[in-house]
Amino acid sequence: MNPSPALTPTLSRRKAWATAALVLLVLAGVAATAWSVRAADNGPAVAPAPKRAALTVTVTEAQRAQWPLTVSANGSIAAWQEASVGAEAHGLRLAQVQAQVGDRVRRGQVLARFADETVQAELAQVRAAVAEAEAMLAEAQANAQRARDLQASGALSAQQIQQMLTAERAAQARLDAQRAAAQAQQVRLAQTQVRAPDDGVISARSATVGAVPPAGTELFRLIRQGRLEWRAEVPAAQLAAIRPGQRVQVTAAGGRTVEGRVRMLAPTVDAATRSGLVYVDLPRGDEAVKAGMFAAGEFDVGRRELLWLPQAAVQLREGLHQVFVVDEAGKVRQLRVEVGQRHGEGVEIRAGLAAGARVVASGGAFLADGDTVRVVAP
Repeated sequence: MNPSPALTPTLSRRKAWATAALVLLVLAGVAATAWSVRAADNGPAVAPAPKRAALTVTVTEAQRAQWPLTVSANGSIAAWQEASVGAEAHGLRLAQVQAQVGDRVRRGQVLARFADETVQAELAQVRAAVAEAEAMLAEAQANAQRARDLQASGALSAQQIQQMLTAERAAQARLDAQRAAAQAQQVRLAQTQVRAPDDGVISARSATVGAVPPAGTELFRLIRQGRLEWRAEVPAAQLAAIRPGQRVQVTAAGGRTVEGRVRMLAPTVDAATRSGLVYVDLPRGDEAVKAGMFAAGEFDVGRRELLWLPQAAVQLREGLHQVFVVDEAGKVRQLRVEVGQRHGEGVEIRAGLAAGARVVASGGAFLADGDTVRVVAP
């Protein structure tokens, strides 16, 4: 349906007003844009906001120092020498056991006793035989002396004199034999007491009360003087740097570290492993170190000057060792370094860093190359 003629002028006026309003809005936008551009050209320059620090860190400096040269090795702890204490008496019953594993004993201390009643009876019998032989010898000596006195008078024949002198020598021999038997019984009586052959520590015991062990049976095993040693297996190429008397830091199971001294080097090298044994004396009386333990150690073979950093300052990323160097503006730069020997809390820097460089000591794991940091005192 077409609009009426009366409404046509009204619609035309409305369209005209809308067009005019749109033109005014466009002109206002153009004017605002031109004003802002002019203000930007004529006004003062606004500085960009400073970049905020990514992290607060402490720094350290790469330093030169004299570090010990060391040779690392592994090995076992063993007794310096062991003594086997056995039964010497034969056919006797073990009556008492007076020492246990772990006991510290002195030379000559009684460790066990055998029943000695039989030996005592036999000793008494032999002593009686000695007394009898002494009496027979006295009689034979008296007869021999009379024969010597009457030899010149001719009252006795030469045969009788010879018989008396021979009887004297035979009586002396019988007495010597009986005295030897008595001495043997004394020795056997002494063997009923098992004594420690040296100072030391009992490391094993097989003695059992009531047993009748044959002669030669081991009853106790003794670590002589309580001395232990570390038998280190050192590669043949490094044996030349080791000398008797050098200090060694030995770390046993459980992390216990003791200081030892090189006593001697084995005269041969194992053909299969190409390693030689180095015998290291360990301090006595340390209960944390025991025979049979596995231990690692480091031989102190000299000194050398090197560049080092704390181990916490060196990051391991993608198999590479890296550090973050901080400049005066607080910006970090990531550098790859080559590390070497480690000692205590430090690590040797062989290449990639100059002495005196300021390196992030802690917090480097959260940094990236180009970050800005805030440095604080450690």
